[in-house]
Amino acid sequence: MVKSKSPNNKISSHLQQDVVKIAGKTIFINPFLYWRRFDENTNRWLREPGQMSEEQIKSNRNRFYPEIDWADLSQDQKLIKDATVEMFLKTLELVSTFHPQLNSAQILEVERKMAITKKLPFEKWVKKSFAKKARARENEKRKFQRDRFIRSWKEWLILENTQQALLPVIVIIFISAFIGWSAGVSKNSCNPYFEQNLDQSI
Repeated sequence: MVKSKSPNNKISSHLQQDVVKIAGKTIFINPFLYWRRFDENTNRWLREPGQMSEEQIKSNRNRFYPEIDWADLSQDQKLIKDATVEMFLKTLELVSTFHPQLNSAQILEVERKMAITKKLPFEKWVKKSFAKKARARENEKRKFQRDRFIRSWKEWLILENTQQALLPVIVIIFISAFIGWSAGVSKNSCNPYFEQNLDQSI
C-alpha cells in the first residue's frame, strides 16, 4: 500500500527546488524568498515585467532557452519566454546582491540549477502576471467608458437647449400623471364598494 505524501514532505520537496547549497551556504533561487529584504522599488522591479531593456533580454535568450528556435514562436509565446528570461536575469542579480561572496563559477552553478528547476514555475508566474495585467487594463477601460458615458450625459443635461427641450416633456409627464391619478380617484368614488367602505369608516 502506497502512502500519500504528507504536507511536510511536499513543502520540503518544494524548498529543495528553491535552494542550492554552495560552500556550506544556502542560496535561494526563488526570488520571492528574498522579499523580506526588499524595499518597495525592488519589489516592483521584480514583479513587473518590462523592467529590463529589450536588447538585454534578447541577448540572453539562448542562454536560458538553447533548445528553442525563436523564429518558430508566436508573438505571445515570445512575450512569455522573454519575460521568463527577464525573471532569470533579475533572480541572478538578486543572488549576486544578497550573496556577494559568490564567485563566477558558483554563480554559474546557481544559474544551471535555476535553468533546470525554475523554468516552468517562472513561466507559470509570468502567465499569471500577464493575465492580472490584462484584467486590470480591462477594468480600467470599463471604468473610463462608464465615467465618460456619465460625464457626457451630465454635460448634455446642463446645456441650455437640453433644459429648454426637457421642460415641456417634464410638464407633460406631470400633467399625465395627475390626470391618471384623478381618473383613478373618480372611478373609485363611483364604485359602491368604495362608498360602502367610506360609510363604515365614518
